[in-house]
Amino acid sequence: MTGPGSFRFTDRAAREAAEVQLAPAAARAADSRGRVRPEPEDPLRTSFERDRDRILHAKAFRRLKHKTQVFLNPDGDHFVTRLTHTLQVTQVARSLARALGLNETLAEAIALAHDVGHSPFGHLGEDALEPYVPGGWHHAAQGVRIVEVLEHLNLTWEVRDGVRSHSWKIAPPPSAREGECVRYADRIGYLSHDALDAIRAGVIRTDDLPARAREVFGAPGSEMVGTMIDAVVEGSLSPQNSDGAVVMASGPLAAMHELRAFMFERVYASEAAAGQKHVAIDVIRRLVDHHLAHPELIPASYRDTEADAITQVVDYVSGMTDRFALAMHDRLFDADATSRMTPLLRAQ
Repeated sequence: MTGPGSFRFTDRAAREAAEVQLAPAAARAADSRGRVRPEPEDPLRTSFERDRDRILHAKAFRRLKHKTQVFLNPDGDHFVTRLTHTLQVTQVARSLARALGLNETLAEAIALAHDVGHSPFGHLGEDALEPYVPGGWHHAAQGVRIVEVLEHLNLTWEVRDGVRSHSWKIAPPPSAREGECVRYADRIGYLSHDALDAIRAGVIRTDDLPARAREVFGAPGSEMVGTMIDAVVEGSLSPQNSDGAVVMASGPLAAMHELRAFMFERVYASEAAAGQKHVAIDVIRRLVDHHLAHPELIPASYRDTEADAITQVVDYVSGMTDRFALAMHDRLFDADATSRMTPLLRAQ
């Protein structure tokens, strides 16, 4: 079908047909393993396009703008938040998928949703919630729970699997190569932009970064991101890549491991970056304990009534933004406790 001028109508069938041109390793929307609750197909969008759109409109996605990436409540306007990190990861994942002939839309959908399960105060929130959940609490599993249960997005199996396994800690790894793109995109994004934030905050200097990382990747920011993307494309297309997985070339990969070790030692585990770690953990645990004692305070709109009490409370508290958690702490607890705790976080 054609329209006025140079328009050409492109429906779902045409888009699915175009995916035939993707690489053999690519996931194709027409071959998706489907949704938990079957739905009629959309006349215009593929199943992966619908997933992407649902994620963008989800409440959990909007809350990422007020969630910590590394620095707790930073004063500057240019520090990375969980939302800007997510958008950066999405750009890198799309670039990787496009260069490798994979399904760019699937990579985009996984990347947009990969961090929706994060708690307030970044990875400190995982430390705070761990005692309440047998086997520990992890934002990837919570992300799957959000899209499956709390927001009923009914995403395709491929997107949910990518969210489940986007962290390198999680086994088994992603089933789709597009999910592997997101794994690398996540690491590329946080190493480069967290390094920039640490330099901006005065935690480290550019010259402090490992010499090999500076030599191989260049300066943190667009140069480092671009070089890392090139290294993943090179490694994935290499004849030595017998597994056909998405991988980074061996030399740059060693430099990335060295940079990551440096960032954990000098940035992520530093007092300056983490702020008052014990304060952030105490705020979250006080909120959990209070809501366990007063479950009626959990809004009905964000409550899985079929879950046990601890799960309902952890769902609620882990979904809070940093500022909402601090404001609720102010309301719930006496002025003395507030004056001792939340200003310490706000001062970072």
